Amino acid sequence: QVQLVESGGGWVQPGGSLRLSCVTSGFTFSGYWMYWVRQAPGKELEWVSAIDRDGTHTYYSDSTKGRFTISRDNAKSTLYLQMNDLKFGDTAVYYCAHPPGLYCSGARCSFPAGFWGRYNSWGQGTQVTVSF
Repeated sequence: QVQLVESGGGWVQPGGSLRLSCVTSGFTFSGYWMYWVRQAPGKELEWVSAIDRDGTHTYYSDSTKGRFTISRDNAKSTLYLQMNDLKFGDTAVYYCAHPPGLYCSGARCSFPAGFWGRYNSWGQGTQVTVSF
């Protein structure tokens, strides 16, 4: 019954911006930390950002910190990712996810080996392409 529907991707020039959305259903959205994960062609899944249940704590990968902003609207069961100053390396399919458990504290997130491979509620993702 879980459904995660990503949208908002597209083509942008380097330095441009996009705002991604993830509309969810089938679970109690406000009861879960939410995450953005991306996959570039030929590469493994890469964690991008995380947000706690009420949106007061946010976390970012080293490559996205300072450029991306994660947020959520619990009334709409929707997750967002504002992406600014996009770079070539940001080109990927972006997914949202809601794995149970706690993996972030202080200033960093840490995931066990094979963690994202065991997640089984992926949506269709949304393609982000950064190029001239």
